[in-house]
Amino acid sequence: MRNSWFTAAAVVALLVVSATWATIVVHGQIAVHEQGYIPFTDQPINYRGQDLTDPVARLQKRLAAGTAHLEWNDKGCYLPSILRELHIPVSSQTLVFSKTSFQYKKISPQTPRALYFNDDVYVGFVNHGRVLEFVSFDPLKGAVFYLMNAQKQDHPAFERAELDCTQCHISDATHDVPGVFVRSVYSTSTGTIANFTATHVSGQETPLRERWGGWYVTGRHGSLQHMGNVLVTDPDNPEALNTAAGANLTSLKGRFDDSAYLSDQSDIVAHLVLDHQTQMHNLITRAGFQQRIAAWDAEHKNANNPAARAEDERKWQTSSEELLQYLLFQNEAPLDGIQGTTTFAQDFAALGPRDRKARSLRDFDLQSRIFRYPCSYLIYSDDWDALPGPVKLYLYHRLYQILSGSDQSGNFTRLTAAQRQAIFEILLDTKPDLPAEWKQNRAELLHASAAIKRWRAAFGTR
Repeated sequence: MRNSWFTAAAVVALLVVSATWATIVVHGQIAVHEQGYIPFTDQPINYRGQDLTDPVARLQKRLAAGTAHLEWNDKGCYLPSILRELHIPVSSQTLVFSKTSFQYKKISPQTPRALYFNDDVYVGFVNHGRVLEFVSFDPLKGAVFYLMNAQKQDHPAFERAELDCTQCHISDATHDVPGVFVRSVYSTSTGTIANFTATHVSGQETPLRERWGGWYVTGRHGSLQHMGNVLVTDPDNPEALNTAAGANLTSLKGRFDDSAYLSDQSDIVAHLVLDHQTQMHNLITRAGFQQRIAAWDAEHKNANNPAARAEDERKWQTSSEELLQYLLFQNEAPLDGIQGTTTFAQDFAALGPRDRKARSLRDFDLQSRIFRYPCSYLIYSDDWDALPGPVKLYLYHRLYQILSGSDQSGNFTRLTAAQRQAIFEILLDTKPDLPAEWKQNRAELLHASAAIKRWRAAFGTR
């Protein structure tokens, strides 16, 4: 999901491609392949390899086989059909109006770009744009970028885009792996970024006051204010935004012609989830990449260099610890009563899975924090499940220590005892690949529970 999502100043950058459309359309194609250097092209990552299993790649195979079909219409071209095929809710729509895309000429506060997403895929739509834009997460390669011609085609197809996307999408903003990010900027009335102004890459730790510049945001957020919905009005002092004018909006009527869009909303709850999961994706990808590269180097380069092997192991374990802190929302910025304007919160929470007490990691809090049980739902993602064995065992063991209470270190002090227990129980019921120490704990808990019940029965105590 990104600036076009896609450029250096991209707000959710999806594709950083050349700003000149002529470089994109080559001999009727919409994507240029094999252009320039792309990191991670060598083994063991083989980023340019065609052995893709991400959701868009799987949909393309179904289209080629005739088992899936996309319908075109005047509103959204193939967009509604694609969202249905990829199981992406319309309620996930967020709107960005800054000119931070290679289709920048068609983007402005009057014609914002629409972004839609689920746990694995981000889709970008520009009104009257030439292409639809996609970022789809492959379990082994991280973010993979695609384009689709927005004009009516006999055989619509996704084309993998390698036209400089990785110049911004393998960077500090993505933790140096193929990834995605949301950026907040100071936007002028035409959608351009005001000169000499700061930008912010948003994650769950970013204060609301630094988020969503260049975006529309609908919903209530209490006393806290954000940068959404407002424009630079003083060129000499561009960062002095009147954020109060964009606070707690529940309607965007009159700001742009919404007849070309699937919704007239840009739900604040969807924004919060988007900010969280973009960086969560990157952290999962980084930990996996580092261990796979370490294992490859240990066999092919560092077989006789134990110091190098130890350093590589230290590196992926350090990344795994950062992943754990983000997974458990230890750096989360506080909220002040969030209320969305669409069905996104209900649509998202309904996806489960739920434990025997009907609890889910997708249950929202939205008062002081995003989720009721602070552990990321992306622990159920294909990306997480495809992590190398050593990384996953390390993460599960550390999670066991943290959630069982044996690790009370400063990195995880924000977790209360009740939260640790609830997350522990939810994962026990919903993650079948947990190692033996988790299941042994369950057996001990069940034994203790049975003993308590016998004691209460014997002594008549409820």
